[in-house]
Amino acid sequence: MRRLQVYTSLWAMQPHDQSGVKLPYDQVCEMVAEAGFDGMAIDLGASDVAVAHAVRPHMEANGLTPLIVAFPKTIESLEDTLHMATDFGAPFVDLIGQVMPIALDDMVPVIETWLAMSDRIGMPIQFETHRNCITNDLYVTLQLLDRIPDMRICADLSHYVVDREFWFPMSEHDLALISRILKRSDSFQGRVASRQQIQLQLDFPQNRKWVDLFKGWWREGLADWRDRNASGDCIFVCELGPPEYAMTDAQGREMSNRWEEAQVIKGWVHEIWNELGGDG
Repeated sequence: MRRLQVYTSLWAMQPHDQSGVKLPYDQVCEMVAEAGFDGMAIDLGASDVAVAHAVRPHMEANGLTPLIVAFPKTIESLEDTLHMATDFGAPFVDLIGQVMPIALDDMVPVIETWLAMSDRIGMPIQFETHRNCITNDLYVTLQLLDRIPDMRICADLSHYVVDREFWFPMSEHDLALISRILKRSDSFQGRVASRQQIQLQLDFPQNRKWVDLFKGWWREGLADWRDRNASGDCIFVCELGPPEYAMTDAQGREMSNRWEEAQVIKGWVHEIWNELGGDG
């Protein structure tokens, strides 16, 4: 059976809206569960292991599955995170690897060592398309995918839209490059970017073209995932970060309600999934 599982991010919930108020973990988990999310990503770059352990019982009490997001700064340090993720019952570790050799030939053994570590421990890993990590550059990541057939991706395409400063409308050449990423993606993240901004407000009219572009990519990615997987969970994380990811006005107030936007994205993704055939 194939299922769509939509998560949000603990980072995105601290704070969750323009109020700037950081709610206690029990209230956060209750809100997330009541809104119909299936799980929550715990970002070890924005927090730490102590926070992960503190929020865990509240996630368990509300039936939320944890996803661990790792930012290892050494090759060896990933091992502890993989063991922790196994203990937490995470479906995989979302890896934003901060071991970043300059040369492609030096990157390959880093990726291969992490993959071997993942196999030995029995905790899957996916490499998120993200800035300031080993997948920072779209072109280099595509070369890594060609060199390492077992490398799987968590697609957060917002980073590449900003990093490459893609013009709109995008060329067929550039769209084809993104399609190559999606074909190797086993999970997806929800944020809309433009060539200038990492996180756009969803309902501003001037952002409509970028919203439509990303919705098209999510449809393409989900459709391709379904073609490759007769069963299993397809995980989509709504990750709308607080300031300074979220844009603010002159008074420092966020220009949109991210909690409401996360639920909008969740609705879009469920609609796409159902149009593609739904669970089953």
